[in-house]
This record gives sequence, structure tokens and C-alpha cells, in this order.
Amino acid sequence: MLDKLRSRLVRTGPSLLRMPLQLAPFTLKRQALEQLLGWQFRQALEEGDLDFLNGRWLRIEVRDLGLLWFTSVEDNKLVVREAAQADVSFSADAHDLLMIAARKQDPDTLFFQRRLVIEGDTELGLYVKNLMDAIEPEAMPKPLYVLLMQAAAFVEAGLKTACAVQETSVGEPC
Repeated sequence: MLDKLRSRLVRTGPSLLRMPLQLAPFTLKRQALEQLLGWQFRQALEEGDLDFLNGRWLRIEVRDLGLLWFTSVEDNKLVVREAAQADVSFSADAHDLLMIAARKQDPDTLFFQRRLVIEGDTELGLYVKNLMDAIEPEAMPKPLYVLLMQAAAFVEAGLKTACAVQETSVGEPC
């Protein structure tokens, strides 16, 4: 029963979160995103690993949550905007982005399955994808790491249960 509940939450969770996230003012989302990104990428910024984003804009869309923002590097700091002229665009569903961050899914695999869509400047897109690939969850700030791993384990178990149910009821693999 717990497995079925987890599966249902994984499948319907984004639709439940979509409305409150859309109602939240962008200034609140911007502050949260800038704080989270700054926290996660502090060392990369200090070492110049994100210099490729100076004056360039990355559009990020979490499709199932209805979240969309643009990010760049200005004055050695990650900034988030509601609108900008994107040089490259990344879009995926929340659970796929979560699995990439937790290193439980490979961005290349999701790209070739068309679950991660990358459009625009190919070279810049490759830099961003390689950055996603290089993130070591263990190097994240401890509270962020713990939250990420717990969320990823929950989603992974829910997806496995949903696949098992689909295979049993429809007779087709996920």
C-alpha cells in the first residue's frame, strides 16, 4: 500500500505543486533560486568553472511544474531573471532533473530519450550538460545533499512501482 501511495505521489505530485508555484511571485522564486544556486556552485564560481556563462543566458524549464527561469553569471555571481534572450535552453520534468542531480540518471541518456531537451547554442549546451554531469552530490552542502538523496530515493521507488503496475496491467514494459 505504501508503494502504491508513493507511486501516486510521484506521478501526481508535480500537478499538485504546479498551482502554488505559479501563484508565487517571481521575486520569491528568484531569491530562492539564486540562494540555492549560489550555495551549490560557490566553489565552481570561485574557481572560474562557470565563466562560460558570463554574459550568456541559460533558459531552464521544469515542464511538469510550470517553472521557467533564466540564469547567467554577472560579477562572479549566478543571477536569475524571469525573462532574457536565451543562448541555450534546457527543459525536462522535475523527476528527471532530480535524478540527474542525484547522479541516478545520465543527462546523455535522458537527452537521447528526448526527456531532456537542449536547444540553442550547441557549444554552450555542451558546457552546461558537462557541468550537470560533473556535479558530485557528496560535495554539496550537507543539508542539500541529504534532501536530494531522500527525494531521489522516494521518486526512484515510486517510478519503479509505477512501472511494475504498468507492466502488470498493460503488459508493456516502461
